[in-house]
Amino acid sequence: MEITIHQSFLPHSDPDASVAFYTDVLGFEVRLDVGYENMRWITVGPPNQPDTSIVLEPPTPDPSVTDAERDMIRAMMAKGTYAGVNLASRDLDATFERIEAAGAEIVQEPMDQDYGLRDCAVRDPAGNLIRIQQRS
Repeated sequence: MEITIHQSFLPHSDPDASVAFYTDVLGFEVRLDVGYENMRWITVGPPNQPDTSIVLEPPTPDPSVTDAERDMIRAMMAKGTYAGVNLASRDLDATFERIEAAGAEIVQEPMDQDYGLRDCAVRDPAGNLIRIQQRS
């Protein structure tokens, strides 16, 4: 049996800002942009990995989510504690410089971790934590 990661979901608070971050800053491509009422689901991914994507979604489209839960999710997104993803780059320092130059919120500059990885951390426009590891 072979199982792969096909899609991961991250919430967005501003679809246009998220598209700009993931395409202009990270170099991903938009694969799908679907709207329904006043909401958008945007699928992005690295051009050289057509089978791996991130779906940027409205944070609370489920009608069963209560107003209190919506408020909590929005507060956690603003704080950067709601969602995140780990990415990898063959040149972490150059990737970090590009992200920093674009004005992204920096959480951690590239550094060697005690657990054997070199990585950095930034936040996307919705506050999602994006950790980027050095890939050999």
